Amino acid sequence: MFLTVTLKRNPELVEAAAEMHRTGELLPDTYVLDLDAVEANARLLAEVADELGIELYLVCKQFGRNPLLIEAIARHIPLATAIDFREGRTVIAAGAGIGNLGHLVQIPESGIAEALRWEPRVMTVYSWEKARSISKVAKTLGKVQPILLRVVGDGDFFYPAQEGGIPLSRLDSVARRISEELAFVRIEGVTSFPCILFDRKSNKFSPTPNLETVLEAKGILEECGIPVSQVNVPSATCAATLPLLHEVGATHAEPGHALTGTTPLHAHDLAQPEIPAMVYVSEVSHLLPDGRPVVFGGGFYPRAQVRSAQVLSSDRREDAVRLDVEPASAENIDYYRTLVSPERDGAVRVGDTVVFSFRTQIFVTRSQVAVLSGLRTGAPKLAGIFDSLGREL
Repeated sequence: MFLTVTLKRNPELVEAAAEMHRTGELLPDTYVLDLDAVEANARLLAEVADELGIELYLVCKQFGRNPLLIEAIARHIPLATAIDFREGRTVIAAGAGIGNLGHLVQIPESGIAEALRWEPRVMTVYSWEKARSISKVAKTLGKVQPILLRVVGDGDFFYPAQEGGIPLSRLDSVARRISEELAFVRIEGVTSFPCILFDRKSNKFSPTPNLETVLEAKGILEECGIPVSQVNVPSATCAATLPLLHEVGATHAEPGHALTGTTPLHAHDLAQPEIPAMVYVSEVSHLLPDGRPVVFGGGFYPRAQVRSAQVLSSDRREDAVRLDVEPASAENIDYYRTLVSPERDGAVRVGDTVVFSFRTQIFVTRSQVAVLSGLRTGAPKLAGIFDSLGREL
């Protein structure tokens, strides 16, 4: 999905990743990230958001909760949205603060006390019951925890296994009850996900019905006499969408794939300012009898829409070969992935390096993650190798 743009805009990353695989520094099934490019993207996003009066919370699940990347991004975007409770621990250990906790995955009851000690800017709740649990624990700690209400309207879009929230039709009664009965939480605002999605027909980002629900929810809270200081509208946050978010009145957004230059827009528009900063390295494991190369898997995220790969000779005997990737069912474990046969016999051999660039969520893979620095100065350095959850190997 991003191979063409990465080869054009960050060829140094492709070359360094391939060379480190050739020398044995990197195993197949390794994501390779350009630390300097990621930090440059974070700096850019922070500057654009600051000009528009929007506060950003970084999202790190897609690059495997990597501590080196979190540390670099936090120099420009100091607070993170932790997708789940365990990710919160990783974010804190990497030196960032918690901006939003509980949004995509609610906080488990046994984790609330620890989470409150992290002093998150806000916690997102889907229900009166979760708000009550937080208030009960916050009372024992002598603090008042700000919360966001995740809201749901008729016709809103949610990915499977991500449903949940307070129905818009009951928001006024739930919000009033929280305000009147729970002394140790304070409603700060509203949120949903996804609020913006990429339209593949127009190759543009467009608001989802969820965005209208969030804006309507803001009005309902204000009619209840509840001041709203956060209108958090995550999904597809990047330099191209921040002006739209500002226009609709958003106060907070959560860049994720923009940090690695891998939103769907970046695959189609090479003029986007974020730099592509992530590739996936594999290796030809074997050739099928009809000549199709089979490469090691482990990191092929089902929604990746991976389309092609660059095969580079393990001994530099000839130029790279660009091959299409055969479709694969998400029902099966990705032990391998198959490429189409090259036009010429012998063009691909066992052991050759294979480089991909596609949309992913590293934290749900079994891949390793290599972080490189110095690519801009021509002196690439392997800063560290980690597992898919950010633990150094």
